[in-house]
Formats: sequence, structure tokens, C-alpha cells
Amino acid sequence: MLNFLSDPTSSAKLLRIALAIMLLMLGACAANPDKEDDMSKWSAEKLFAEAKAALAAEDYESSIEAYETLEAKYPFGRYAEQAQLDTAYAYFKFDEPDTAIASADRFIKLHPRHSNVDYAYYLRGLASASKNDNPMNFIAEQDPSLRDPSSTQKSYNYFAELIKKLPESRYAPDALRRMGYLRNDLAMHEIHVANYYAARGAYVAAANRAKYVVSNFPRTPASRLALQLLVDAYKQLKLDDLAADAQRVLQLNNDANQIIPQTQPDTPPG
Repeated sequence: MLNFLSDPTSSAKLLRIALAIMLLMLGACAANPDKEDDMSKWSAEKLFAEAKAALAAEDYESSIEAYETLEAKYPFGRYAEQAQLDTAYAYFKFDEPDTAIASADRFIKLHPRHSNVDYAYYLRGLASASKNDNPMNFIAEQDPSLRDPSSTQKSYNYFAELIKKLPESRYAPDALRRMGYLRNDLAMHEIHVANYYAARGAYVAAANRAKYVVSNFPRTPASRLALQLLVDAYKQLKLDDLAADAQRVLQLNNDANQIIPQTQPDTPPG
């Protein structure tokens, strides 16, 4: 085995190679400085432009970083206000619905009269509804009767608040359509629970759930299913008069076509 340390020529060569590597590394650092250090020196306009570009490129993590740096360095002015709203949207697209809702809530609190505050209200509804879009639902099917409907209810409430406070908003029509879809989704949750009880012979509990749907979610596709459940449950309980009444109401609904089908709305505007 050669001993390079005892060979002056080899030692000199190794030293030159080491120095060359160090110079190359220093040159690379100078040509490509740390991004975070760079951001600390950027103007509000540049930060906003970079954040917007990253958002358009669907690089949500970089977009959030630039927006939050902008708000920290330049907390006042139009760039900071828009950054707060865009950050909420970026978190929504980055599959962080809770952070998106918190960011939208903050924007509403800080800028209640902002010209785009309606979008913050609208975004809360979208983000809450997205919590149900769990990819695992397609891998391992879950009994719908056991799924927590709280996110759906919150999304419905968020959209309702938008329509109540800002009925002229350009997002109001889509919010209203989404409320129709969410309303039937909530009703279908009750139907799944009622079916769960009926399958186990708990017909009183099934009938109570079905009556709740008929009373609280009329004019939805689920209400027709609820009426049929009532008919079946009352028959099992030997309550023939009540079964006949429920059958008569179901037939009237079928004949008059009073139940308006609900469809999933289009993607949000903008």
C-alpha cells in the first residue's frame, strides 16, 4: 500500500485537488445562495410575484413560504392583504384544510370589508367539504353510517353564512348549489344509519331516523328513501295504519314528482 504522506509529490497533488474542490464549492455557493437568505432581502413586489408564480405552477409549498415571508416582512399594504387570502387558497390546494380555514377566518377577522372577503367565506366551505375527500375511502371502503358528518355540516354552515351575509356575492350561486348537494349528503347519512338499524332488527330506531329525514330534509332524493324505510319499518312493527299513511305520502310524492334531484355542482369559479 502506497504512503502518500511520505511522498512530497503526491502530497502536493492531493493538496491541489483539495483546494480545487474547495474553490468549486465556494463558487457554487456564491452562484446559488440559500433561497431563504435571498428571500429576506426581496421587496414586497418580488415576493408577491414569486409566490403568485409558484401558485400558478402548483408548487404550493414554495408559494406558501413566499407569501408568509411577505406578510412577516411587510405586514401592511395591499400585497400583505392579498397574500393572506392567497395563503388560505394555497393551503387548501396543498390539502391542509384546517390551516386553510384558519387562514380564511383570520382574513375575515382582519379585513371584514375587503372587496374579496366573500371568497374567504366561500373558501371555508370548500375546505371543510374537502375533508371528506379521503383517498383511503377508495382503498378500504368504510360503512357510510359510521362516517362522521361534522365536516359536511360545517361546510353547509359556512356556505349558508356566505349567502346570509353577502347574498350578492358572485360565489353565492355556486355556494347555494353546493348546499343542496351537502344537504342531501347529510340526509343520506341518516338513511345509512336507519338502514344499519333496520338490518339489525331495530325498527323503532330505524323509523325514528327516517322520520327525521322526512321532517328535516324534504325535497331531497333521500326523503323518498326515508319514506320507503318508514313503510318497511312500520310493517315490521305491525303498525299497519302508519305504514299505510307513509305509503300514501310516498305515492303522492312519486306521482307529483315533488322531490327535486340534486347533482354535484361544477368546480368552483375562479
